[in-house]
Amino acid sequence: MKRLESLKRISVLWMSLVGLLIQTGIYAFIWFKYYYPIINNFNRGLKFTKNGHLLTIGLYFVLLFFFMNTYGGLKIGYLKSMDIFLSQLFSQLIVNVFTYFQLSLMNGWLVPADFFVVATFFQLLVAGGWTVICNSLYRRVFPPRKMLLVHGRRSIDDILRKFESRRDKYKIVKCMDVSEGLMNLEQEIVRGYGAVVLWDIPTEDRNRLLKFCYSRFIRVYMMPKIPDVLVKGSDQLHLFDTPLFLVREYALSVEQRAAKRLLDIVCAIILLAVAAPFMVLTAIVIKCYDGGPVFYKQIRCTAGGKKFYILKFRSMRVDAEKDGIARLASKNDSRITPIGKFIRAVRIDELPQLLNILKGDMSFIGPRPERPEIIEQYVEEMPEFLFRMKVKAGLAGYAQVYGKYNTTPYDKLKLDLSYIENYSVWLDIKLMLLTLKILIRPESTEGVESTQTTAMKAPNTGEAHENEDGNE
Repeated sequence: MKRLESLKRISVLWMSLVGLLIQTGIYAFIWFKYYYPIINNFNRGLKFTKNGHLLTIGLYFVLLFFFMNTYGGLKIGYLKSMDIFLSQLFSQLIVNVFTYFQLSLMNGWLVPADFFVVATFFQLLVAGGWTVICNSLYRRVFPPRKMLLVHGRRSIDDILRKFESRRDKYKIVKCMDVSEGLMNLEQEIVRGYGAVVLWDIPTEDRNRLLKFCYSRFIRVYMMPKIPDVLVKGSDQLHLFDTPLFLVREYALSVEQRAAKRLLDIVCAIILLAVAAPFMVLTAIVIKCYDGGPVFYKQIRCTAGGKKFYILKFRSMRVDAEKDGIARLASKNDSRITPIGKFIRAVRIDELPQLLNILKGDMSFIGPRPERPEIIEQYVEEMPEFLFRMKVKAGLAGYAQVYGKYNTTPYDKLKLDLSYIENYSVWLDIKLMLLTLKILIRPESTEGVESTQTTAMKAPNTGEAHENEDGNE
């Protein structure tokens, strides 16, 4: 088993490296064939040495590797082919735009972009073809991992559905209730499964099975509880002759809050300058459509439960909640106007929240702000929901990047707490970059099922599907 895992890893590394070298080779071709002669002529015949060429091409390779790794474009066999291709698409576009301006700077003026456009087209063709070939080859050589699911009293329908969505990689072949006895479970585990999944079982039983599997080199997939998430973000101290974990009573330090606020202000000002023409055009179109207000203001909660008015471009009818009852937007919601459908699909309706960020009510990255009445419903069944308000609410968040539109509130809470407990400025930057990727995923803008818009289910009974910004 250990040898097989090493072979998998080596295969992925080699396929990823070959893909990167092919993409870099296309850039090297247009560099030598087209752009180097232009820059050489501008610099009056000053020639690059061999090391100069290697540095130019090597820089492109490093940037491509960095963004591919950030977006997940190198996760062959782990992500689906379309997810890998989208990751490579964003990485390629970012690196090519950056490199184009780099070459323009070397030239003293903008260089012609035609060769870069053609090169990008061929790079994306290669990326798509290479991704399909590599993923297909990986699936053929390495079939889905056969796993044993060990569960407690909670329904296993949800976890089975999650693994079923990735049947190309995982296959649960047997399920056993922990009540069958630890001895029976241990006897079953050693029968040659590729991994064991521990799902919602008592902590004492989980710890014993985890140590049992670890001692026998058996892979374990474990769904964490909220205390596990908190401990994962703790600091390890060396005050005594034994490890000591510190779980702090506050989320972000003074230095982290200052750096986060500075990043918010700089990014908000830049984006407002870039988005201003689109915002003005959107405002005009909304006003002309039905003569109603351009903006929609709604009370939301941020750090410490503080209430503020969130700003959005209005995407629903003026009388969307004339009865005063808070509702999540449902799929094909009749309250959404035709213009609203478009601006929600491309996320233009969120742009006014840049003003909330400048004001200090929100941050770029953080848990999405919720309405007070919806928070009250969640807290009744899930008191830990208040933990996510240890930091400012965000325009985008960890749960939006790594979750889906139908991710349960309890799972979204664990994702948000993972962000809070593992915060760093780099994590904020990474999530900003990853947010660009999810903007084109259709499920990121869908509403909840219509049968779920009037009630919030408890987290241990399945929970409601949620679209946190779908309520107007």
